Amino acid sequence: MPDRLPPLTALRAFGAAARHLSFAKAAEELNVTPAALSYQIKSLEEHLGQPLFVRLNRAVKLTEAGRTLAPGVTAGFNTLTDAWRTTKRLQDATTLNVTAGPAFTAKWLAPRLYDFAQTYPQIDLRFLASLRFMDFDTDEIDVAIRFGYDGDPSLWEMPLGREWVTPVMVPELAEKYPTPQDLTHAPLMFDHSIDFLTPPCNWDTWFRAVGIDFSPSHGPQFSQADHAVDAALSGAGVILGRRAMTIKELSDGRLVAPYGIAVETSAQFRFLCRKGAEDRPHVVAFRDWMLEEIAKTVWVHEQMTIIPVEDALKQ
Repeated sequence: MPDRLPPLTALRAFGAAARHLSFAKAAEELNVTPAALSYQIKSLEEHLGQPLFVRLNRAVKLTEAGRTLAPGVTAGFNTLTDAWRTTKRLQDATTLNVTAGPAFTAKWLAPRLYDFAQTYPQIDLRFLASLRFMDFDTDEIDVAIRFGYDGDPSLWEMPLGREWVTPVMVPELAEKYPTPQDLTHAPLMFDHSIDFLTPPCNWDTWFRAVGIDFSPSHGPQFSQADHAVDAALSGAGVILGRRAMTIKELSDGRLVAPYGIAVETSAQFRFLCRKGAEDRPHVVAFRDWMLEEIAKTVWVHEQMTIIPVEDALKQ
């Protein structure tokens, strides 16, 4: 058969040598002798019927055939490695690797982890707090919690409830600024973590939703939602609080939303995993636990008059 593949050991030796352009370094990486590695590459060249390397005094360089073969060999072994890692994780019923944004991790997940640990002591949760795009295979991720618009059609996803913003503050400030009009004289703070939203959900939008022509611009500015929430908890001022980032503080009474009017964003949080993985027991357990935790604070949501952002901008 003219297309019969050579042994994987020979292809692996070639891949390492092509990366390093050194038989000695490739042999060290693969934990074999340089003579053994050289033999594997020679057998590969005989199988192909042409040389893959030009041998120099102290180095090697790829021939045209070697340059053609190298990318495919690298991609092939990467695919095999990813498939092996994914398959091995299917056997792991105790560890769940979750990625979520730093602010969501700090304000929603972390305060509730004790409850999860008590309910599911057999599951070892491991968190990667990051906003960067994650590859479920190479990053060994089981579940991703992401805020934004449409997800990846190659993944299984579930919305985690409507996301809205409303002015939140400590009770003492709520007494000082009892009406939305009074809020125009309050120390306002700015959370820029959702500036990417279109249409925008900022102070201008919220004031339009309540019929007030006011466009604030001065006050402390925060790039991370959790930092803005911490500033509000200190009594430094009023933030346009996001539901997910402030719901626990609102439920506990440490922060209040005195005006009861929220603007719903066009984006939302989503629970993501590989298609097929949604039925794995520890993924199901984590998903069901999140839904139960969300249900515990639904009463805060039900007390709000929620205006879609598109309608708010028509006011």
